[in-house]
Amino acid sequence: MSLLPAIGIPSPAPPQQKPFISRNSHTNPIETTVSWTSRITLLSRNGRFAEAANEFTAMRISGVEPNHITFIALLSGCIDNEPFGDSLHGHACKLGLAKNHVMVGTAILGMYSKRRRFRKARLVFDHMGDRNSVTWNTMIDGYMRSGQVDDAVKLFDEMPERDLISWTAMINGFVKKGLHEEALVWFREMQVSGVKPDYVAVISALAACTNLGALSFGLWVHRYVVSQDFRNNVRVSNSLIDLYCRCGCVEFARQVFDEMEKRSVVSWNSVIVGFAANGHAHESLVYFRRMQEERFKPDAVTFTGALTACSHVGLVEEGVRYFEAMKRDYRITPRIEHYGCLVDLYSRAGRLEDALKVVEGMPMKPNEVVIGSLLAACRTHGNDRELAERMMKRLSELKVKSHSNYVILSNMYAADGQWEGASKMRRKMKGLGLKKQPGFSSIEIDDRTHVFMAGDSAHVETACIREVLELISSDSRLQ
Repeated sequence: MSLLPAIGIPSPAPPQQKPFISRNSHTNPIETTVSWTSRITLLSRNGRFAEAANEFTAMRISGVEPNHITFIALLSGCIDNEPFGDSLHGHACKLGLAKNHVMVGTAILGMYSKRRRFRKARLVFDHMGDRNSVTWNTMIDGYMRSGQVDDAVKLFDEMPERDLISWTAMINGFVKKGLHEEALVWFREMQVSGVKPDYVAVISALAACTNLGALSFGLWVHRYVVSQDFRNNVRVSNSLIDLYCRCGCVEFARQVFDEMEKRSVVSWNSVIVGFAANGHAHESLVYFRRMQEERFKPDAVTFTGALTACSHVGLVEEGVRYFEAMKRDYRITPRIEHYGCLVDLYSRAGRLEDALKVVEGMPMKPNEVVIGSLLAACRTHGNDRELAERMMKRLSELKVKSHSNYVILSNMYAADGQWEGASKMRRKMKGLGLKKQPGFSSIEIDDRTHVFMAGDSAHVETACIREVLELISSDSRLQ
């Protein structure tokens, strides 16, 4: 019958053979609308949007009016076809559906939001006669994805009723914007308000903890996860491994990994890269071998971790074998980070000529990180200023504005007593508008991360901190 195409059974006749339906046809108009809509919906769901749009045009030529389902099916797929989407919006307004049918209005709003046309999306939102939670959440999510945080917060406060999706959209938006402390504040507020976080909200909270280094809050989130139905969720476990590795708690990461019922390639990558970054290179390589023994296929990230591990413990030949195996056995095209690992591998071992050959043979231009590895090695292994100058010339050609490499070369000149060369590097940095970025340290107290830099007086308790430091210093002198 006419509804069969909507549940996946093909229409008995292809579009070019279907009978023309005229305005004077005796066919039931409701049944005709349903029949056209069924075909349009089926085409849209299968990603055949151009055909769906042609079917809609034929429907209009035939004199059949679309219903709300027709619009919803088409609006969800016309993000890349702006003129057609605008015409659908206009036709929906003509029929009164854009204002008076909440699902159509929300679909139009979503279309503009995905296109990043937020002013139009807001106009649609403001003119809707009725809104549901999906409408509000779509507008909030659009604001957060575009970085319009203040507008999102204001709209959130105006919501008649906030649900899980509303809170999660805000938390996730804060994390993507880099406002990690705000994300954790909202995560707490979410629970205080009586809304139970799901695994998506938990992953966002863990990402915020990871970026802040907020271990104690992360431990609290982990305890919450253990009590929930999603405690065996692979993505949550991967986020926990990443958190613990970034905070230097590799034993906690190992425990999470070992207790996982199922693992993905990301799980293996998290533990391989995490252990390598924390100086546990041999264990990282053990996991790398276990991964292959358990029939998981390493990807580009896996090999970055393995090469980093080899670099940290000086396993030059093994690292080179992994690099060649990546290309030969796994058909993975090396990216710049893989060449960077190879340069670092040779550089740390003092094989500067081999490192230079890699830089000169790369299929892409080296970036400041790759050249920086070789520059640092030039200083460590005999203060090879000639090679360093060659690398700096390459860096200048790339027009990369990175202060660290200029500082390295300046220090190399100074170590050789070449003060004019050191001064020249400093002048060049100034001319390029580069400044040496100050280092900083951080400490977490009561779920808040406090950051300090040399000579910093921005902290609200600076005076008290200085008094305590003076007291400690006086006590140490007395001893």
